[in-house]
Amino acid sequence: MSSPNPTQRNLYDLATRVGGALRARKQILAVAESCTGGWIAKSVTDIPGSSGWFDRGFVTYSNTAKADLLGVREATLARHGAVSAEVVAEMVAGVLERSRADVALAVSGVAGPDGGTADKPVGTVYLAWAARGKPVRIVRQHFDGDRDAVRLATVATALHGLLDECARRE
Repeated sequence: MSSPNPTQRNLYDLATRVGGALRARKQILAVAESCTGGWIAKSVTDIPGSSGWFDRGFVTYSNTAKADLLGVREATLARHGAVSAEVVAEMVAGVLERSRADVALAVSGVAGPDGGTADKPVGTVYLAWAARGKPVRIVRQHFDGDRDAVRLATVATALHGLLDECARRE
């Protein structure tokens, strides 16, 4: 196997740190991904021993999947669109309801090259982190670059946010 490029190494290191933080707190993670298509789950499961702190990932690319698998309300999708604070809030709540996770994250965005609007241009991503019994934290980001760059930045931001979430819970 070839050695990882710096981007892969960075994600591996971030995921390793996330795993260490969760393991130290005896917490379990689950994720819901739209624009990243499972890349966050792949990153965390690249870490040996991740089965001790990672429960599952939901790839909910379509609105139907968001509704069916996570319980996102059709009215929320219709009113705010899939790329919105309201939808990622319902996605992350759905992850906690449908898993054994203590900590969850959800992402939805416009990775491009198509699909952007004036309000939500290509590169717009919403991320949400939550822990059982705690308030949800949501951020809107805009990442520059092509589809891969937007998706990579989303994965890295999601992992950094998990580290922040663990630090906030200390």
